[in-house]
Amino acid sequence: MSAALHVDVVCLGESMVTFRPSKPGRLADVPTFSRGIGGAESNVACGLARGGHTARWISRVGGDGFGDHLVAEIAAAGVDVSYVQRDPDRPTGIYFRTAGERALVEGDEGEGAQPLSEVVYYRAGSAASAMSPGLVPRQWAWSGRVLHLTGITPALSADCHTLMRELTAPAPGRPLVSFDVNYRTALWRGGGAECLLDLARGCDLVFVGDDEAEAAWGLRGADAVRAALPEPAVVVVKQGSAGATAYARQPDGGDAVTFEPALDVDVVASVGAGDAFAAGFLSGTLRGLPVADRLRHGHLMAAAALTVPGDLGAPPSRERADHLVALDPGAWGTLRFGPGWTDAGTVCAEVPNP
Repeated sequence: MSAALHVDVVCLGESMVTFRPSKPGRLADVPTFSRGIGGAESNVACGLARGGHTARWISRVGGDGFGDHLVAEIAAAGVDVSYVQRDPDRPTGIYFRTAGERALVEGDEGEGAQPLSEVVYYRAGSAASAMSPGLVPRQWAWSGRVLHLTGITPALSADCHTLMRELTAPAPGRPLVSFDVNYRTALWRGGGAECLLDLARGCDLVFVGDDEAEAAWGLRGADAVRAALPEPAVVVVKQGSAGATAYARQPDGGDAVTFEPALDVDVVASVGAGDAFAAGFLSGTLRGLPVADRLRHGHLMAAAALTVPGDLGAPPSRERADHLVALDPGAWGTLRFGPGWTDAGTVCAEVPNP
């Protein structure tokens, strides 16, 4: 294949066909499932493409119908899929889940704990798990202004881990490298914490949830996360329904610390919200917006994902998003969003809280 044409963002990682339940309950009790797609990196690529940026997804899928479906759906969102490889000998990964989001830690039944959900992966030996430096040339992955990666990929196989180390290593021509920790205990089988910390320290922009930081590294509070990750120029700590804090290194070596509260959202499903937040923040980064605006764009994209049942929510138009981002803190705090709020002409979802 010829040298890759440059795009705004390259997203590299596995995507799978996901089966969502027709009703709440244990997997054993769900009678039917609807088919969708899921993958942290392709979710970010789709969000950016729908937001007006050029995005490329690099991965491997099987030579099966599930692979056909994945590639077609991601391409339909406007993402360049010309560097997705087909493997005739390995399958496309699939997974089944219950209605809730995955849990980081089992056994926590205290106040505020979320119900434990079930997620069953069938991805061992998948086509994507064979990604390696030999199969994914660095010039492909470095063909964007930004390369976006997540902590899911190094958990897939030793070859994937080696590929991640190569792509995040300092070298001439390396783009801005964005890394979402995306800690998944089911993939790491209780390990992986040091690997993720190592990879994150080599990147330029890091996203991590405060719950992930505590589960993986025993860190509590956004300041503790930044202290453990001093190397990246920007660290964004996602704090759930409270909001997100960004630490941006300044010329004097200190940090500018910016917090933006999250939006009031009528949640349909929480799956994909973190990926949408990353897409919104990256969009603002590509546009050179102030850090506070990048955080708000992240919250808006997350609100779009939270108000739909699947992983991908249609983002608001750029004009509308810019208008909302420019609101003063008081007006921002009165916004509330429900299903359908991103539809053109819909204004009823943007109402003051009672």
